[in-house]
Amino acid sequence: MIPTLPLHEPILIFALSMLVFLIAPLLFKSFRLPGMIGVILAGALIGPNALHILERDETIVLLGEIGIVYLMFIAGLEININKFIEKIDRSLVFGALSFLIPQVAGTAVGYFLLDLPFIEALLFASVFASQTLLAYPVIKKLGIVNNEAITAAIGATLLTDTMTLMILAVVTSSLEGSLDFFFWARLLLGITVFFVGSLLIVPRIARWFFSKLTDETYFEFLFVLSIAFILAFLAEIAGIEPIIGSFLAGLLLNRLIPNTSPLMNRIEFAGNVLFIPFFLFSVGMLTNIQSLFEGGKELTVAFWMIGAMLTGKFGASWIAGKFYGYDKNQIMSMFGLSIGHAAAALAIVLVGFEAGLFNESLINAVMIMILFVGIVSPQVVEMYGKRLSLAESITCHVPQEDSRILVSFSTRSTYKQLLMDLALMIREKRSSEPLHVLSVVKHDSGNSEKKLAEAEKMLLDSINYAACAEVPVNTHVRINHNIASGIMGAVLENRISTVVMGWDGVHSPKESIIGSATDQIIRGIKKLVIISMIRNPLCNTRRITLIIPNGMGHNSGFCSVADTVKKIAEHTSAHVHAIVFGSDPVEYKDFFTGPGSEISITFEKVEGWDVLIKSLDSKGENKNELIIIASTRRDTIGWHPILQVLPRRITTFFKGNLIIAYPPEEGFDDKVNHNQFLLR
Repeated sequence: MIPTLPLHEPILIFALSMLVFLIAPLLFKSFRLPGMIGVILAGALIGPNALHILERDETIVLLGEIGIVYLMFIAGLEININKFIEKIDRSLVFGALSFLIPQVAGTAVGYFLLDLPFIEALLFASVFASQTLLAYPVIKKLGIVNNEAITAAIGATLLTDTMTLMILAVVTSSLEGSLDFFFWARLLLGITVFFVGSLLIVPRIARWFFSKLTDETYFEFLFVLSIAFILAFLAEIAGIEPIIGSFLAGLLLNRLIPNTSPLMNRIEFAGNVLFIPFFLFSVGMLTNIQSLFEGGKELTVAFWMIGAMLTGKFGASWIAGKFYGYDKNQIMSMFGLSIGHAAAALAIVLVGFEAGLFNESLINAVMIMILFVGIVSPQVVEMYGKRLSLAESITCHVPQEDSRILVSFSTRSTYKQLLMDLALMIREKRSSEPLHVLSVVKHDSGNSEKKLAEAEKMLLDSINYAACAEVPVNTHVRINHNIASGIMGAVLENRISTVVMGWDGVHSPKESIIGSATDQIIRGIKKLVIISMIRNPLCNTRRITLIIPNGMGHNSGFCSVADTVKKIAEHTSAHVHAIVFGSDPVEYKDFFTGPGSEISITFEKVEGWDVLIKSLDSKGENKNELIIIASTRRDTIGWHPILQVLPRRITTFFKGNLIIAYPPEEGFDDKVNHNQFLLR
């Protein structure tokens, strides 16, 4: 049967949705735009107001509502709860300002400029007095979720959405003629019972559950989802928006679900690959693209809405920022977060439409505004959030637990022993943790068993070699269609903190940095990843050249890289010559000096990469030289496009040993980054 448009076959609708979630972020990534915007625009294009390939039916609406509830739940889980409580006054002040200023400005615009009746103008203003954390994935990627100003902006969402939705409740009740004492008493009582009951009951149930019923991990996942959606429903009963309930659920479960736990990984994975994209998709399907080209009232109303919203939100950010002594980057990051609109705005305008207060033109104007802020909000947050991340001071902390090191071997590798030497060097001297040695065999229907046997035999040599150093080894042999996927699975299951891999220096034009499988691992594993081209015994190292790109001193993971360099230098007694780009070398001295550090190190500031290449070229035949590149992943602090090609350029003339160290990313421990495209 040939399907007709719009599509009604459930399987085909779901398949098309998955295709959109895959292709749209990838496409927008190539234009350096957030993937979420791609999903929103795709929804607008194939929705009922454009190509009409899909209807915005009950299923899409349901999944979209689940998505925004899920998004706020994750925001509550990932916030630093101690800092949130300690600085809650900042959330309350910014939330009040972020509501009152746009509400007053919007009411004036609606009443005096758009000739709306006062009650409609009041509801009109509440549309953009609310805020939705559309740019939350951006601040998460930048690792600034727990910055004081960002925490205030996240917490302010709780207040602004509560207040705007109370405006909605008041307006709709006034239309029914029931805006009396009993209405206010019922609303106040419902909110009080909801918050007090949640605070008293949920933490107790959760602590009991996690201490008693943890035999199967998927039960934990089902439990936290049950709590999130039950509180979302109870919030609705209490007279406030469900997203307030899910955000509160995240806060209440925050201390019981560490960011480093597999449970957190499952929560984020389910949200970022399914529910949150459906929310963005659903929002996009409400947009009437034709109104963008037809002009008229929609564009006029949208212009005034956007102007009043931007003015009000910036005013609130500036006043709160100056009051608490925030800098420009913090103020602009707060502004970028606060201008996002979706859930509450949609709820208000749809209820207003159903009540006869708003017409279709106003809905289209709101969609234009949502589309506008959907593009601008992530861009503003990314621009100033990067600067904010750079401005944050980074301190090194001593690990509370022994690190777990995994060494990945290929069955064809000829440098296994040298990789083992490197792993033994960077291992803590008094660690009780064994080395984890892994070999992933690519699936071959005809020779899989033979290859597995060869891998097992090869790994036995690593056990014997490490035994000489009295270091225990756990071996792992896996079979997988994708080598990178096999390694990432082993990292997650064994809670690995450091991954050591070999590289033979061979590359092809199709490979972006080092090799296709290795690139997947670098993107997918947010641990300390050490890519090594060790062709000569490390014990012969006489000099270590450390390359530090501009901004690495502000990357929280650089502490781990510095610690690795110190361990190698201590074991080899080699002098470290650190080449620093753009920054003052003084700011890096504390990373390598201090109690217990006895390495010899000097610093040199270099302004251009060409100067570096010429300097390294003179060392080309020195096999006793070790070059360590403190690299970083794309779009994180310290990234520079030259890092994309630097390892390959060095290998064309350098005969010594080369290490590329990718620092761990804060907030991603024990997680595989499944959402790397959508969250860009």
